[in-house]
Amino acid sequence: MLSFQVLICRNYMGNMDMNEIDHFMPILMKREEDAEMTPLVSHGSTHFLWIKHSNLYLVAMTKKNGNAALVYSFLYKIIQVFKEYFKELEEESIRDNFVTVYELLDEVMDFGFPQTTESKILQE
Repeated sequence: MLSFQVLICRNYMGNMDMNEIDHFMPILMKREEDAEMTPLVSHGSTHFLWIKHSNLYLVAMTKKNGNAALVYSFLYKIIQVFKEYFKELEEESIRDNFVTVYELLDEVMDFGFPQTTESKILQE
């Protein structure tokens, strides 16, 4: 079984048990084995909206009936922002720049609501 490690996490609204992420990869691996891959997986009342980029999984967790289109738009946009800052988005660039990653996450999201994601504005 593949192991995984959470590199960065941010609980914007304070309403999530961050240990819930431990259920994500086992569920995803089981679905992959069963050829039942979906862009959203659930464990109890927790929903995981995820995308894969290179060797990374970017995962948003919610217990609410959130706007999935907005979540996925944000995940893809944050990949673009990270790539503009770090040239490549991979595990090493996250580890090497974790302070910048947290600062960017704080700038682009406020209490669970997306803010500006334009790199030029963020760099100012």
